[in-house]
Amino acid sequence: MEQRSTSRGARRRPLHALLPVLALGLAASAAPRAAQDGQGEARSIDELRLTMSKMIETQQIISKERKDWAQGKEILLGRLELVRAEIAGLEQKIAEAQASVDAANAKRDELAAEVGRLQALDGRLKEAATRMEAELRRLLAQVPEPVRTKLDQLIQRIPADPTKTNASAPERFQNVLGILNELNRANTDVAVTYEVRELADGRPAEVRVLYIGLAQAYYVGANGDAGIGRPTAEGWKWEPRREIAKDVLTALEIIQGKHTPAFVPLPVQLQ
Repeated sequence: MEQRSTSRGARRRPLHALLPVLALGLAASAAPRAAQDGQGEARSIDELRLTMSKMIETQQIISKERKDWAQGKEILLGRLELVRAEIAGLEQKIAEAQASVDAANAKRDELAAEVGRLQALDGRLKEAATRMEAELRRLLAQVPEPVRTKLDQLIQRIPADPTKTNASAPERFQNVLGILNELNRANTDVAVTYEVRELADGRPAEVRVLYIGLAQAYYVGANGDAGIGRPTAEGWKWEPRREIAKDVLTALEIIQGKHTPAFVPLPVQLQ
């Protein structure tokens, strides 16, 4: 019975006796919590500082990137303007080149038309030169031998086959005109030459020949033989005419200045 009383008295310990114990317990429990709170606050400040540092660094990077981008933009815009100017210049040059090409094409077409016209004209000139050369060959058959000898170099230039000659139409025309000029000069001239002619008895002898242009000739020999020469389609034909010997000698002396000018009757045959 006494022990039960004792345990009840212990359970009913007064409150003021328990306060120091409670205070000590609270202090004991508050000390670790305060330490933990201090450590957490220090850690939070460090993290905040690190975060702020990262934010500042990020802002600086963003600012630098914006500045670099702005500068790069200006450079690109400048280059773009330069490229645009170059493109405009190239477009202008292309337009000028196209205009030059168009002008060159027009000039080419004009020259091609001119070449065609000249080729057609050259063809007509060659046809005309061929006709003139054929007619000239016919005339040369009626030209006296002394005159033909003078023209021999020009006569050799007449192509044997007009379709296979390398001579141009102007060259052929020039050659024809050269021959015609010489023939015209000879046709208005009175010439005296020494030639070998067959006399009436068939003997060859040297005679003096008086050519009156290209239409008539007279010859006389030392022995008094004389004759008349005329052009034909087959060449010159000579006819003995001994009776004109004296008149031919008189005409020759007048030409050589050995006789006073006088009228000399000589037979002429006109065709």
